[in-house]
Amino acid sequence: MLRNEDLDDARCKPEFVDAMFEDLRWFGLEWQEGPDLGGPYAPYSQSERSRFYVDAFERLRASGYLFQCTCSRQDVLRAAQAPHAGEDEPIYPGTCRGQGPTALESTTKATWRFRVPNGEVIEFTDGHYGVQRFVAGEDFGDFVVWRQDNVPSYQLAAVVDDAAMRITEVVRGQDLLKSTARQLLLYRALGWPPPDFFHCLLVMDEAGVRLAKRHDSLSLRALRAKGLKPEELRNNALA
Repeated sequence: MLRNEDLDDARCKPEFVDAMFEDLRWFGLEWQEGPDLGGPYAPYSQSERSRFYVDAFERLRASGYLFQCTCSRQDVLRAAQAPHAGEDEPIYPGTCRGQGPTALESTTKATWRFRVPNGEVIEFTDGHYGVQRFVAGEDFGDFVVWRQDNVPSYQLAAVVDDAAMRITEVVRGQDLLKSTARQLLLYRALGWPPPDFFHCLLVMDEAGVRLAKRHDSLSLRALRAKGLKPEELRNNALA
């Protein structure tokens, strides 16, 4: 199954989706369900699945798991008790945590955060790294589930779609280990069984910096333009 995660309007354009299909097929991947093929869990583009996210959001809000927050990212970064490591989101200092929803209901520029159970150990067994433990409120804080631009966060959208599409195993990079702890809280709050998780080592460049979408020179399309063959790339990935 191929899912098009296109919630970011600024970075998601129709021509990029077409290029994704072409590049993945050139690389040798095949799928039986997706935006171009349909399937039993359609639609397969997140921009068309808002009703699923709204339903989950309303359930969480009605159950008291969420609160509105007017803090900007810079506000959180400036807070004295907001450690920040690498590219992970800073730990929210709890500025708006105690305010009830009615106090901020009329605020237009507010996010909705999930109120984590401070002090609780979130534990899971990763298929690669084994037992993982994160302390809510220490390793990660209250996290955003609905952005101020009226779009669900990655954490909520991924959980909702994986549950709805009956994903049984999630394989992704080790930089998302902490995200798994956050998502397990969402699975529990929504009453859904979580999938199994397997986190892989990241692919790094010569300087030890992880490769990401912003490294255009290393995209599949760029490597293809240089004359590399898909079997070469697949063999290198397995080496």
